[in-house]
Amino acid sequence: MHPDAPWTKTPSGESPPEISLIIVTYRSADVIGACLDSVAAAGGVSREVFVVDNASADGTAEIVRARHPSVRLIANAQNRGFAAANNQAIPLCRGRYLFFLNPDAVLDGPCLETALRFMDGHPEVGLAGTKVVYPDGAPQETISLRYPGEKHTTGELAGLKGPIACVLGASMIARAALLHAIGGFDEDYFLYGEDQELCLQIRLKGFEIGYIDEAVVRHIGGHSETGAAAADKWGRKARAEYLFYRKHYRPETVRRIAREDRLKARWRVLTIPLTLPFLRDGGAAREKLVKYRAILETLDAIEKAGTTGGA
Repeated sequence: MHPDAPWTKTPSGESPPEISLIIVTYRSADVIGACLDSVAAAGGVSREVFVVDNASADGTAEIVRARHPSVRLIANAQNRGFAAANNQAIPLCRGRYLFFLNPDAVLDGPCLETALRFMDGHPEVGLAGTKVVYPDGAPQETISLRYPGEKHTTGELAGLKGPIACVLGASMIARAALLHAIGGFDEDYFLYGEDQELCLQIRLKGFEIGYIDEAVVRHIGGHSETGAAAADKWGRKARAEYLFYRKHYRPETVRRIAREDRLKARWRVLTIPLTLPFLRDGGAAREKLVKYRAILETLDAIEKAGTTGGA
């Protein structure tokens, strides 16, 4: 518990905070304490904090209540997914900016202050990602200059502002008024793809996506999928990508992507087992085999549902 944390002081007539942080948790008991401790220790910016817990069965919500009682906790009775959980908190936020942070991440030093200063100085930017590193300091890949499958398109996403397509959703700051205008995250996405969709919607509103190299967050990565079967994870990722394709690409583009994905997956499923006897450690190859089998199963399901126009 941090009794002097900025969000605990709410005297009558106090100005709204500059930043509202939203942290969506799912089975995050082993990481949420460090995350909230880092938020409490970050100085220089007035803030409020929301934790939306998606029915964790490991005591995550209880830890938040006990250690950080001033955090506004929303405890869901079921797992509503990342997008819907964020949208529960967005209407309650009073800050000029919304900062979305994963529970397996910790703010490094003056991250919030640096992010706030960047956004105030770049009115053309609607949303920006921070620098994200692993706990040992090694950089994580956080910026994409293209959307999934965009190389197959024929002008569907032409004319968007700025060079950055999207940033990693583990740590990003956005203008609250813009998020309210957009309507928050697209709840058609359950897990994966929400950050790409949100960044695209912001660019469609005429804003750029930014990147703040001086604002640093240390991120474990993949925590929400701990214990999940690898096939399930790859299947969810594939479904999210095809949801994005169907929303933004022409049907013929989606069919072209599906054909190429299917050919690649079939080839990998055929050839990877042939290489396994010659590998000293076949763990990575087996992981790829699981991935491409899951992609094929997902494409079969999508084709059966008739949402690719034939794959």
